[in-house]
Amino acid sequence: MAATGIGSARNTSSSNCVAFAEASQHVGTTQCISGAVQRVERGGKGVTYLNFCKDSKACPFTVVVFPADLKKMGDIRQLEGRQIEIKGTIQDYDGRAEMVLRRSQQLGESAFRLFPPVPTAYDVERAGHNRAGGSTHAKAAKKTTTKQGDPVSIEDPGEPQ
Repeated sequence: MAATGIGSARNTSSSNCVAFAEASQHVGTTQCISGAVQRVERGGKGVTYLNFCKDSKACPFTVVVFPADLKKMGDIRQLEGRQIEIKGTIQDYDGRAEMVLRRSQQLGESAFRLFPPVPTAYDVERAGHNRAGGSTHAKAAKKTTTKQGDPVSIEDPGEPQ
């Protein structure tokens, strides 16, 4: 392995994706990039990064997920250690290639299956309390029975019979 921490950067995908190490050669274009996510890191202001190298500062490519987009996708930490394909526009940010992940559909089929629809109550800020794809069945309404009292006479007790 190279000193930069770049793992296997060869394209092992069956599609026309470019290896993450070559992403900088395609800045300004819309491409499919493939690689294994080494780490998922949370940065400042709720931004999440998918890093394809052990040393994120030396890595030539990263994927950025902003908090508003993260809430639509669910727990992307599941991508750590997985080979993924991501489609989007490659941008230059501080001399490195990056791509913004705005929706789960940008991910290849293998990763897309990891993200079932996000429950409306899912809150990425409360990790561990909710999970994407988790569902609970509605509880059946409790049956309530009312006990009938003694029969009431409908005759007026004040009138003679």
